[in-house]
Amino acid sequence: MLISQTEFNNFTWIDIFNPEETKLAALAEEYGLEYFLIRDSLERGHLPKIEKLRDYTFVILRAFSNQKKGRITNVNELSNKIAFFYNESKIISIHRADFQFIRNITTENNFENSEQLLLHIINKMIETYSESALDLSEKIDTIEKVIFLRDLKKVSLEDLYFQKSQTRISKKVLQLTQHVIHEIEVIESNKIAYQDIKDRLINLILTFDEVSDDSNNLMNTYLSVHAQKTNEVMKLLTVFSAFFLPLTFIAGIYGMNFKHMPELNGTYSYFVIIGLMAILSIVIFLWFRKKKIL
Repeated sequence: MLISQTEFNNFTWIDIFNPEETKLAALAEEYGLEYFLIRDSLERGHLPKIEKLRDYTFVILRAFSNQKKGRITNVNELSNKIAFFYNESKIISIHRADFQFIRNITTENNFENSEQLLLHIINKMIETYSESALDLSEKIDTIEKVIFLRDLKKVSLEDLYFQKSQTRISKKVLQLTQHVIHEIEVIESNKIAYQDIKDRLINLILTFDEVSDDSNNLMNTYLSVHAQKTNEVMKLLTVFSAFFLPLTFIAGIYGMNFKHMPELNGTYSYFVIIGLMAILSIVIFLWFRKKKIL
C-alpha cells in the first residue's frame, strides 16, 4: 500500500494506491470514512455509483485499462475503478491499478478547490475510452470492406463477437458513468469543466452506440453472405445431380445382367444410348437456361 499526500492552497489530496484488505478498518478510522464504502471501493467489478453523505460525497468510476487489446468478456477485463471521498477541504482517491494521469498530478497544476481536481481526474478517466472507441471503429470499417469484397476467410465470427462484447460493456459503463456525473454538484466556477465532461461522455456513448449497431449489422451481413455462399455450393451440386441422375439411370438399366435385353444385341445400340444421353444433357441444359438457373 502506498499513501501520498499533496497539499494544495485550499484543500488536501490523499491518494491511496493498492490498499491492503487487512488495513481497511484502520483507513476508515484514520480518515473518518465509512468502512463499507472503502470495501466497495476495492470490490472487483463494482460499477460506477455515487452516495452523498453528511460529511463527504463518495463516488466510484471506472477507467479503461485494457492495454493488451485482448478479448474482453466482462467489466474487470475492460476497466479498473477509482473511488473518491471528497468535500470542500479534502479529496481522497483509492485505486488498485496504477494510472499515469494520477502520477502526473502535482502542485504545479494549481487546482483552486477539490472539485477542480475531481473533475480533472474524471476527465482523464473518460479520455481513456477514446482510443478504444477509435480502435473499434477502425476495425469495424476494415471488417466491413473485407466482407463486402467477399473475402470471408479473413474474417472471424469469433473476433466480431468479442468486438461486439467490448463495445457493449464500454457503452454500459459509460452510461452508468453518465448517470453518476449528472448526480455530482459543482460550484459555479467549475460549471464549464463539468459541462465539457458531460459533452465528452455523450460523444463517446454515441460513438460506441454506432459501433455496436455496425457490429450487429456486420454480424448479420457475415452470416447472410456465408449462407449465400453455402447456397451457391448447394446450387452447383444440385445442377450436377440434375445432369447426371438421368444418365446414371440409363447406365444402371443397361448395366443389369439379364439375358433377354434386345438392345444389347443391336449393332448401333451403344451409339443410340450415347446419343440419347447427349440429347438429355442438352435438354436439361436448355431448361436450366430458360429458368435462368445457369
